[in-house]
Amino acid sequence: MNLNVGKELAALRRMTVGELRARYAEVFGEITNGRHKDWLVKRIIWRLQSLADGDLSERARRRAADLANDADLRRKAPQSPAHTPQAATRTKTTKLRTSGESRVPLPGSTIRRVYKGEALEVNVLPVGFEYEGETYKSLSAVAKKITGSHCNGYLFFRLTKNGGDR
Repeated sequence: MNLNVGKELAALRRMTVGELRARYAEVFGEITNGRHKDWLVKRIIWRLQSLADGDLSERARRRAADLANDADLRRKAPQSPAHTPQAATRTKTTKLRTSGESRVPLPGSTIRRVYKGEALEVNVLPVGFEYEGETYKSLSAVAKKITGSHCNGYLFFRLTKNGGDR
């Protein structure tokens, strides 16, 4: 089974809670009492990945159970590194390099926008942007994919210096 996680995740996020519960029953073979949308999306996408990539072998399950049985339980939590005397000397501060464009959030961030009643999410990558499982070089390319016509990506996603107010 070839699964495009990005597209499947985007489709799940567009579903209502009722649709997600039905999809959960379809994927897991049992109903759920859960109504938390994010939880349902995470569980469904996890199960779809598990079905696509295969589950753990019986040998791996036995090994995991053996490791869990042999694990020693702590009676006291480990000491926090902040309380150790050398913690201050081990801490290193470096300046984060950015692209120079102050309107673009840091890589790993998500840009959200509601457009025509649909919630859009674009992930910021170190080089480019990811939308519905596909990578684009610029925000304008993402905006063109969404609207069908060319427009300024910063304006479309309201990333102007004054927060979208013109």
